[in-house]
Amino acid sequence: MRALICETMRYLSTEGSLVRNILVLSAILSSAAAAAFGQSPPSLPTTFRATTIHSPEGAEIFVRSGGKGPVVVLVHGYAENSDSWGPLAADLMKDHTVVVPDLRGIGRSSKPETGYDKKTQAKDIRAVVTTLGYDRTSVVAHDIGNMVAYAYAAMYPDKVERLVVMDAPIPGIDPWSEILQSPGVWHFNFHGPDAERLVAGRERIYFDRIWNDFTGDPGKPDEATRNFFTATYAQPGGMRAGFAQFTAFSQDAKDNKIFEQTKLIMPVLAVGGEKSFGSLQAVIMRHVATNVQEAVVKGSGHWLMEERPAETVALIRSFLEAGSQKSAQ
Repeated sequence: MRALICETMRYLSTEGSLVRNILVLSAILSSAAAAAFGQSPPSLPTTFRATTIHSPEGAEIFVRSGGKGPVVVLVHGYAENSDSWGPLAADLMKDHTVVVPDLRGIGRSSKPETGYDKKTQAKDIRAVVTTLGYDRTSVVAHDIGNMVAYAYAAMYPDKVERLVVMDAPIPGIDPWSEILQSPGVWHFNFHGPDAERLVAGRERIYFDRIWNDFTGDPGKPDEATRNFFTATYAQPGGMRAGFAQFTAFSQDAKDNKIFEQTKLIMPVLAVGGEKSFGSLQAVIMRHVATNVQEAVVKGSGHWLMEERPAETVALIRSFLEAGSQKSAQ
């Protein structure tokens, strides 16, 4: 109950309308009800240190970090925030330093009007890494995080030791044009002021459509997780900033066409859910990288951390440990 009260106060401390705050409170209380059935919202280890880092690109990036050892940065996707990495962070912190930021506009990072192209967000990530006193790291990403991570690896190739990307396309990289024609990605083109008005107060309905369309297990993400993430995006400016991730795709595609001309040479693990991207993730990455390993998580849809956390964590750990073993030789 104490944790629930703290969570409630944290979210309601942001200025907003009474109606919006009531909706957020309702979502948080629904999460408490879900907990009564053995569910709990995702979270990073409580021992992680929290700080907010100023990005020179005009954003305040909330980041948590913990553990000790080789540094790995975890970059979350849309319809989630940094807490989605809970299972992986808890495992890696045993022998890695784990850095987990909220992307600009999401979670507890600031929500500026601009800067949602993935090149700018890659600069946000670089500011996080260097401000914390690090330089070379591995990077693990999911969903829209893939796009930020790819831009980061392309812009700072000598700063990325190993790259993991999971279950999402890269704007401008084949088969991007075919993917855009799929009715399943309707949300890529659903943004702008009218979309914000339509979704206001109905954020859970909007996100349910995305979660349900791409899961391999109708029960995942569970109710507590859905309520938790909905509450974060329901904050003032949250949906505007979330939609801005998609608005930037046309610019991202142009940038990535340029990046594609110079292939990534660091080892890349391309992970797809069997019931989602599957082996297509490796096909995409082979357009932009020379050393790509393919992995498919059986039975999983898009939401790998929620649907198959143990299997996904094991894949990532094995890939990162292979790099550590080579460094030790």
